[in-house]
Amino acid sequence: MFSKELPVAIGADHAGFEYKDALAAYLRDKGFQVKDFGTNGPASVDYPDFAHPTAQSVASGEAAFGILVCGSANGVAITANKHAEIRAGLCWNTEVASLVRQHNDANIICIPARFVDIQTAISMVEIFMATAFEGGRHANRVAKISCN
Repeated sequence: MFSKELPVAIGADHAGFEYKDALAAYLRDKGFQVKDFGTNGPASVDYPDFAHPTAQSVASGEAAFGILVCGSANGVAITANKHAEIRAGLCWNTEVASLVRQHNDANIICIPARFVDIQTAISMVEIFMATAFEGGRHANRVAKISCN
């Protein structure tokens, strides 16, 4: 349940840039603004260089939510989760994309480009955007996540 008033922050490394571009185009077609933090080609890059600015954009409130893509999505998830205000969830199917929103109030979805096809990635983003945090017993757990 994200507003179109703020842009979506998106970033990827060399393994995920094609998915990033496809997801950004999909979001723009749906009327969302997109803040693209790169990368924009297949040359080898370091995923933290793109995950940190994407996460910072979400953490600061400049972006409604974020999308990060790399080969396994582990590197970008680990990096984004270093930001205290971020709850980045690694998703490989729509059920997990729903659960990271419902139970963990995730504000960044991390997608493993080497393990899901682009249609699955789009479907996961759709579910992620449309799913609300359940609160209740999950709110107490989420409140205990940050070390700050």
